[in-house]
Amino acid sequence: MIDAKTIKQIALEAGADEVGIAPMALWEGAPQQMDPRYAMPRAKSMIVMTHRIMRGSLRGVEEGTYYSSYSAMGYGYINQKVFPWTAREVARALEDEGYESMPLAYHFYGGAINTNDGKTWKSGDGFSVPVRAGLPRADVYMSIRIAAFLAGLGEIGYSKVFLSKKFGPRVRIGCVLTDMELEPDPIMPPGTLCNRCLACVRQCPGQAISATKTMKINVAGYDIEWGELNEAGCNRAFVGAQALSGDDDPADGDYLKAPKGFKPSFISPFKHKPDNIHVTGQAICGGRGCMRACMISLENRGVLDNTFKEKFRRRPAWTVDWAKVGEPGAAAPEA
Repeated sequence: MIDAKTIKQIALEAGADEVGIAPMALWEGAPQQMDPRYAMPRAKSMIVMTHRIMRGSLRGVEEGTYYSSYSAMGYGYINQKVFPWTAREVARALEDEGYESMPLAYHFYGGAINTNDGKTWKSGDGFSVPVRAGLPRADVYMSIRIAAFLAGLGEIGYSKVFLSKKFGPRVRIGCVLTDMELEPDPIMPPGTLCNRCLACVRQCPGQAISATKTMKINVAGYDIEWGELNEAGCNRAFVGAQALSGDDDPADGDYLKAPKGFKPSFISPFKHKPDNIHVTGQAICGGRGCMRACMISLENRGVLDNTFKEKFRRRPAWTVDWAKVGEPGAAAPEA
């Protein structure tokens, strides 16, 4: 007889690092377009899994010398290869016992659906319609971070990045919905890990996280709050881009190749944005604020289960002065 303990063991043996379970009833009150029960109306439980990002995969970005490990192995590879395998193994085990199970894509935001102009569908853009009265449009959007919170795996930090109790921000998250009722795990109260130190805000190269404006929701009786996010600023910083100013030469504005109007920022050592690896491997920022600064803060406070013999940051963070590239000291320590 399969049970929660067995399912967790299957997930761990397949490659997951942490596994939590939550009842689907905890989504009661969610906006219709974000309620996963519309995707699987008879689902009773969700199995949520974290997959660690190796701390060493961030080393090359921290040193400014090697970006492929984080972009490929810490980002795209987990999303495209590791999670689909672990989710499939969990779903297979459940369906072998007669319980229907739905593995969810990492972001679960309709990424498989594209408009005719090649742009990814986003909730609320009117691209789809309900197929029956009373239903949301296709595709519904489930916050994978809220799912992980409900399954007791950690909390949502001030940066809106999910913080695992074992690895902090160094995780990617996957989920399987099933119509089997499984024993749930207790929720970790918000504030257990994140102490609002705002290291994420100070170190974000895109200044994308507000220090004063916040978003607040109530989930399963808990108030969850994070800093208001400037998504455009985050997306630019993520790929190491910076918008041209009026003083810049437009001829240099080809960092993203198309469209024009961007240059490499102070956290990118590349003259042009590198090509993607495993679809999403373009993480030039390397989570400078929301991941690395947060991780350093959590490790220094000793609140994570995964500990290391050496500190992660061993010298001051670097920046590139593109106005002086080619001169001694172009890549200078950050003040």
